Amino acid sequence: MGKHRKHRRKPSSKSRRMRLRRWAAARIRLDYPRTGRRGVRRWLPSWRQIALFFLFCVGGLTGLLSFLYLQTDIPKNLNDFATQQDNVYYWADGTEMARTGPVNRQEVPLKKVPEQVQWAILAAENASFYSDSGVSPSGLMRAVTRMVTGGETQGGSTITQQYVKNAYLNQRQTFSRKLTEMFMAIKLDDRMSKRDILERYLNTSWFGRGSYGIQRASYAYYGKDVSELNASEGALLASLLKGAGTFDPTLGAKNHKRAVDRWRWVLDRMVDIGRLSKSERARYTKFPEPKAPPKPAGLTGQVGYLVETAKAYVSSHTEISDADFDLGGYQIHTTFEKPKVQALAKAVEQTRDKLDPERRPEDRHVRVGAASVAPGGAIRALYGGPGYLEQGFNDANASNVPAGTSFTPFVYAAALRDGVLLQRNGARTPVTPSTLYDGNNKIAVHTPEGPYWDRGGKIVRATNDGDASYGQVSLRQAIVQSINTPMIQLGMDVGLDRVRRVSIDAGLLPSSFGARVPAFSLGTATPSSIRMASAYGTFAAEGTHHAPYSVSGLTHGGQQVELRKDRARRAFSAEVAAQVDDALRGAVQSPDGSARGAAMADAEVAGKGGTAQDGTSAWFVGYTKELSTAVSLSRLDPKSQELMPLEGMGGGGADTSGDTYPLDIWKSYMAGRTGE
Repeated sequence: MGKHRKHRRKPSSKSRRMRLRRWAAARIRLDYPRTGRRGVRRWLPSWRQIALFFLFCVGGLTGLLSFLYLQTDIPKNLNDFATQQDNVYYWADGTEMARTGPVNRQEVPLKKVPEQVQWAILAAENASFYSDSGVSPSGLMRAVTRMVTGGETQGGSTITQQYVKNAYLNQRQTFSRKLTEMFMAIKLDDRMSKRDILERYLNTSWFGRGSYGIQRASYAYYGKDVSELNASEGALLASLLKGAGTFDPTLGAKNHKRAVDRWRWVLDRMVDIGRLSKSERARYTKFPEPKAPPKPAGLTGQVGYLVETAKAYVSSHTEISDADFDLGGYQIHTTFEKPKVQALAKAVEQTRDKLDPERRPEDRHVRVGAASVAPGGAIRALYGGPGYLEQGFNDANASNVPAGTSFTPFVYAAALRDGVLLQRNGARTPVTPSTLYDGNNKIAVHTPEGPYWDRGGKIVRATNDGDASYGQVSLRQAIVQSINTPMIQLGMDVGLDRVRRVSIDAGLLPSSFGARVPAFSLGTATPSSIRMASAYGTFAAEGTHHAPYSVSGLTHGGQQVELRKDRARRAFSAEVAAQVDDALRGAVQSPDGSARGAAMADAEVAGKGGTAQDGTSAWFVGYTKELSTAVSLSRLDPKSQELMPLEGMGGGGADTSGDTYPLDIWKSYMAGRTGE
């Protein structure tokens, strides 16, 4: 038999894979120090080893950065100071009155910022803004270097990064914050348009002088809206972003030189990047000197009372919650006229100067409230107290001072409108200005059933000032001469519920009234000066009442915010209003009129004074066709918050009660207004 041939077994695929792995491992194993080399060459890595090490480092760093990127989220809520703005209040003429809130900032849409101003800032801060990915490669390299060497990072951020820092992070220059800033900037650049990012950046950046955002900076440095800036002024504002304390030219000679140099550089840079022509650049040779730093517009003097009144109106006439309003960003255009406010305050202070609280106890704790309201309801002026920071309570809106006999015109109006009821279940009888009533002192007060008895079982009797008796007098004469007894009885005949209703229709608040007893007609109600001025204005407006308001317009971020406006309503007919108006003019113009001291040359004045029956208040309310003004005077015990008697005010002893002071203030104010 022949030999059998021995067959070689073919290697399996598994064994082939194992041999390949061994071969690959042998090829890439770390041959270091290098075998087969001598001397220095043994310790020098091969180019393959260098390449592998580089790829390892790049891969590791890429993996680390990718992990950190995925772990970085953009917060849903901005920093408080990034959303907080100030609220700005304006006088009726459009000039700024006050700003409230911890941050001086007003947001504006990007379209309001002129294109050249935008590019002045981009040229100075981030010329590649519209083409970059939200981060600066040089800044990234610095951050990586700092990661290796330790220490703090440096500047050089893009505008997107700067916005992220302003809106979401803090201002510390640490590596961890810088790295987070860059990752967030990349994500934000993917999610938002460049214009949105730029708009937000301009509205959150610090420009110095207490101003966040370019709108407030425009007012702080140039006193005008951002839409009115030119490229030259924009270049100065762009310079401030590098450091307002260093580049505000009004802070010293060195600052001025730095600001001018930076301003020139920004304009030249705009030319370099093609955003300003050489011919336009040639026009800007004169440095746009900003105005001196403005004095803070605070709440001192009367301004605080005005702001408080306007804020309360916004709260009651919009859907804006107090929390939302406090976040700021609102522009509140008020009805207050600065010259009138100043004239009213001056008139009050002139009268206060007649008092001597240091020597006379009767002159202490005096409170004056005053308000001027136009026939259409706009509040033009207030006097709320000696100063908002000194006394926070607004006496112009106080509801604790009895109206006294200045209330009687409403009793008269109620009688003219509704007539009187002399017999229970009988028909109501019309009355006219010439209807006669008993003007004698201490007459018994009657109801349709007979005399009115008090709780002590005594018949209530009405009295006149000084216990004077006048016999039978017309209702008009009772108003002209301020005779009490006819008004008390007239109120009972009309019905005190009806008197109250007419008073509310004329403009007083329902909360002003107390018990409906005979003294009700002599002014136990406690309306504010604002409401009294408004209600008397109803007589001037031919019987139509326009509710008082202090805000004429409201905007937020340049957008109108709806204000609910109270509808005008007819309180009584034009005929009734004319009859009351005639009596109130008679009180001023007649020789025996109780308010003849209010007469003024070349002015048709109507009005009436009033004192409370217990001597705790004095009023004067007067009006012309253009303005109704009410002034109240009282004394308030600071401990008990109870009203104190006015007797002895001014040093005249028991014969004086301060009841002339409201008229003095009113007349001085009206005379002072002629110089507006």
